[in-house]
Parts: sequence; structure tokens; C-alpha cells
Amino acid sequence: MSTLPNCPKCQSEYVYEDGNLLICPECAYEWMPGSTEEHDETGMPEIKDANGNVLQDGDSVTVIKDLKVKGSSNPLKMGTKVKSIRLVDGDHNIDCKIDGFGAMQLKSEFVKKI
Repeated sequence: MSTLPNCPKCQSEYVYEDGNLLICPECAYEWMPGSTEEHDETGMPEIKDANGNVLQDGDSVTVIKDLKVKGSSNPLKMGTKVKSIRLVDGDHNIDCKIDGFGAMQLKSEFVKKI
């Protein structure tokens, strides 16, 4: 009988295999065994900016290229400063509020830490 690792998010021992994924029934976290993805103490993957710096909640960042904004005729210009970011799980992993645009989600590869 093979022993499965505890869940990296909640440390539950009740992990099971589903195909090539491991799944935790307690917190619904899914991951591939032996993945090289780095995680912080909360179990969320480390989110890095375009230069490879690790981002944290509350950091200030700068947009590194012009970004088109859905529903707006004006792009988000390169050099725009974004204060007090919040990291979230998903494709767009930064939640923030930008003056003149309002609440937005950004991808970490288009920002650099100030």
C-alpha cells in the first residue's frame, strides 16, 4: 500500500488519487504529486512579478506594458502605479483598485514590484 502525502493546504491526511491528481476532500485542493510549484505557508503558490520577485498582499506594483481593458476605450498605460494589491488564486492573480479605472484583476507577469 502506498502512502499519500498530507494536503499542502490544510495538512489533512485523507488525500486520495484521481487519475494523475491528488485531491483533498476536506478543502477541495487539487495538485499533481511531485510538482515543483512553490507554496507559501498558506498553501497558495508563490506569485512572482515579471522580474521574479515574490509578491505579497499590500505590495505596490507598476504596470510594465500597455494593457487593453475590456469595456473601456482607454488602455491601462505602462508605468501606472497600483497600490495595496491583493493576491488571489486563478488566472488573473492580483485584485486591485486603480485610480480612473476602478476594481480590476491583473496577471502578475505584467507588473513589477516597486
